[in-house]
Amino acid sequence: MSIEGGRVGIAEELAGLDAAFDHTAVAAPRVRDLLPIYRDLLGGEYLGGGDNVVNGYRTLQLRYANGSKIELMEPLAGSSFFDSFFDLTRGRGGVHHLNFHVTDIEAAVAALRGRGYRLFGLNLAEPRWREVFLHPKEAHGVLVQLAQPGPRDHEPAPSLDDLLAGRGRRGNGVPSP
Repeated sequence: MSIEGGRVGIAEELAGLDAAFDHTAVAAPRVRDLLPIYRDLLGGEYLGGGDNVVNGYRTLQLRYANGSKIELMEPLAGSSFFDSFFDLTRGRGGVHHLNFHVTDIEAAVAALRGRGYRLFGLNLAEPRWREVFLHPKEAHGVLVQLAQPGPRDHEPAPSLDDLLAGRGRRGNGVPSP
């Protein structure tokens, strides 16, 4: 166990949470601008995606030959969800967060709080996806999302064209810019 500044290192903390890395999320003002790199150049296979109209963003995931995944994100029209992030990145976007899956989100939250970590965005209300975020100041400038995926309906993934047209999962009907 390594000690960094009097505290156990983040790797040891996450290992104690039964956390498994799932994906890296990259955000930009237009997800269409990310596709030539992450899909076409690097060979990501489109898995599906949808809109989070409550928070104001659209996502899609790509999977690579080794099974790793990247989530691409953009704000929905009129959303301020990424405003502070885009201010920090001078409007370009970039890596937004790292996602780790945990088997028990409530135990993870209790363990992190017990160790003095600052958390935000706790959402236990959605059975499909229960989550919390570890503040970037706690993880050397990186936003870390811990999530416990729940039962999923087995609806087919929308096509990429449908997703970009605003007709993805929970789509708002407004096309991507």
